[in-house]
Amino acid sequence: MQKICEVTGNIMASIRFISSSIIQGGSPKKEIDRIEQTPWDLQHLLVGYLQWGLLFHKPKPQEEEPENGLIQHLKASLSRTLDFFAPLAGRLASIEHDDKTTSFFIDCNNAGALFVHAVAEKVTISDLIEPVYVPTIFDSFFQMDGVKNVEGTSKPLLAVQVTELVDGIFIACSMNHSVVDGTSFWHFFNSWSEVSRGSDHLSKPPIFQRQFLDGIDYPIRIPQTLYLHIQDEFVPPPLQVRVFHLAKQDIVKIKTKANAEMNTNKISSLQAVFSHFWQSIMRHRHLDPNQESIIFLVIGLRQKLQQLPEEYFGNAVQSAIVTLKAGELLEKGLGNAAWQMNKTVANHTEEKFMNFLESWVNSPRLYQTSQMMNNALLTASSPRFDIYGNDFGWGRPIAERTGAGSKCGGVLAASCGVEEGSIQIRVCLSPETFQALENDEEFMAALTI
Repeated sequence: MQKICEVTGNIMASIRFISSSIIQGGSPKKEIDRIEQTPWDLQHLLVGYLQWGLLFHKPKPQEEEPENGLIQHLKASLSRTLDFFAPLAGRLASIEHDDKTTSFFIDCNNAGALFVHAVAEKVTISDLIEPVYVPTIFDSFFQMDGVKNVEGTSKPLLAVQVTELVDGIFIACSMNHSVVDGTSFWHFFNSWSEVSRGSDHLSKPPIFQRQFLDGIDYPIRIPQTLYLHIQDEFVPPPLQVRVFHLAKQDIVKIKTKANAEMNTNKISSLQAVFSHFWQSIMRHRHLDPNQESIIFLVIGLRQKLQQLPEEYFGNAVQSAIVTLKAGELLEKGLGNAAWQMNKTVANHTEEKFMNFLESWVNSPRLYQTSQMMNNALLTASSPRFDIYGNDFGWGRPIAERTGAGSKCGGVLAASCGVEEGSIQIRVCLSPETFQALENDEEFMAALTI
């Protein structure tokens, strides 16, 4: 099977799929049979899998290494890692009730993860990282495009694709978003690389217990009308993706300016950087000054809730909304926008998070995949994730990229940069908005290009 994808404007390349197999845990921990899903998990049932992958230089073959020795090594280390992460080798299970509701939980049945081996014989590392915009060939490096999380009852909760390039290798994971959030995603990725390097134990074993939610009556029941008969064919939108690299000095400059404008020191680096992008993008969308502009923030709860350990495996994020009239956003400066973000995050207390869980159980609400409105942006990911520490035994990654399932207009995804203290902002916008941004001297002057 071959898939033809565009690499750059004038290079075409074919992706050849070599093999597909199911990888099970070799000796999974028997005490983990079933994991209940929380409202933070269940609200993602109708959206797609999380997709992230890492680009590496191709390792030099070892002497007397068998053919496909690298692939076999990755399969074996994946199997050993699944022993520690039993949920990712399982499936979602559902129980239908007489009142036309359904309950979901993770069945740790060791049904296995999908492992696909592919080759892009004419694609080089430079083809992938030198273009200004992220090449669309990355879309072919991932599995599970268009698969909703609720389909995890029959489809693997983890799908890995390893694509060999001329001089590199791309390791991509697609994980069910009703099972993991970004922190748990990278916890698994970090652990797999640790096992691949030869470790027989994990430095940070995952924690699956849900005791902190003892007040909830499990399993949670969801009305079937919320998820049945909802169909939307997956069609990648005509959008472009660009990764902006902000050096440490860029971030300090933006943060200092935002705090100085508000006579405070409480605005964080990320709040200031997001505000810079929010203002700049909305300036070129030419909104009416009285029209509301919205930015959706994702708040990580492991840092907010004392009872949630960093190693907690599952979803522990909640969204918050910051709204400003377009005129105020543009006229009151960088600091004002960042300060509104800061206040919104500060106002989300432990009591508010726990009240959300209680109210959600009584009235479940599910996110649905859709393009952002012209007046809205959505933040995602986090610079806290250990991306460039993923050494599988032959060196650190060169770059991190996502798949087609992550393409949604108006997304600002932040991650750590290669250099210490730097940040990458992956932006997905229309070609017209990108053109305007790149001609915006004020916007570009704040970045080291």
